[in-house]
Amino acid sequence: MNSAERLACIRLLPKAELHLHIEGSLEPELMFQLAERNAIQLPYASVDALRQAYQFHNLQEFLDLYYQGMSVLQTEQDFYDLTWAYLQRSAAEGVIHVEIFFDPQGHLQRGVDFSVQIEGIYRALCDGETQLGISFRLILSFLRHLSEQSAFETLELAMPWLNRIDGVGLDSSELGHPPEKFARVFARCRELGLRVTAHAGEEGPPEYVWQALDLLKVQRIDHGNRALEDEVLIERLRNEQIPLTVCPLSNLKLCVVEDMSQHPILKLLDAGLRVTVNSDDPAYFGGYLQDNFAALLAHLPITDAQILQLIRNSFIGSWLSDSEKQACLKRLEAAASEVMP
Repeated sequence: MNSAERLACIRLLPKAELHLHIEGSLEPELMFQLAERNAIQLPYASVDALRQAYQFHNLQEFLDLYYQGMSVLQTEQDFYDLTWAYLQRSAAEGVIHVEIFFDPQGHLQRGVDFSVQIEGIYRALCDGETQLGISFRLILSFLRHLSEQSAFETLELAMPWLNRIDGVGLDSSELGHPPEKFARVFARCRELGLRVTAHAGEEGPPEYVWQALDLLKVQRIDHGNRALEDEVLIERLRNEQIPLTVCPLSNLKLCVVEDMSQHPILKLLDAGLRVTVNSDDPAYFGGYLQDNFAALLAHLPITDAQILQLIRNSFIGSWLSDSEKQACLKRLEAAASEVMP
């Protein structure tokens, strides 16, 4: 099969996405619609002008634009429309399970109540489950450039909604904000029965991955590319089968890798790590899950067996129950036997 045929097959395979920031799925067209709805003046004349601004040289340059884009999200319906748009795109790409981050602090400091955010997002996720057949987990992500106190205050605001929140994460500017800064916050989250994951080893050093494992006691590492610099860490990740939610197009767009042909995902996979493919902030980074697989096919010598392993890993590394994982894996194997014989 050629690349186009292989991509068509991938689209037909059931998949999970474990690393997706819902605010990062805000497409320019929707951003302009919401700005008009909420009488907000964007500093761009058109959708095209906004797209041209999506040229980043590092994580911080992206984050500056990301937080600016958030400003159009004001009402429960805005958060619903944002989430629903992502779910529709995902359904069209064969995604049957999503675990999405939302950044409440980025909205709270704009005066948007926690209830407004979670009501809109959760309602869309429930509709996605009933109408599109996409199961979900919702992850509250703390902004690491803000203080420990701010994280604790956010957790307090989330308390009435913990029946809708499956876990917590840690994102935003990595350099200078090591995981240890939030050790007490994550300890409290674990006491509350929440799952835990954290961004580590994207721009930050392997030491941040160690801290996430040992101090935050995470069950998953988001990104984790730089783990390859530490052989002992690789052995730990392999032995414990800690899932890594890798985001190829994000890494390219933020210059974590200079060229997709240099992306370490196959090295991570060959090292026996539980690697998954994800889109991170697809509206800003040039594509959703299918686009990430397309980039891997175009630039790396990836085999069908490796593609299937990456997709299997997305279910195995999820926060679904064991029985739910097995059901998803059965669906995958049945589909694979038809489209990738």
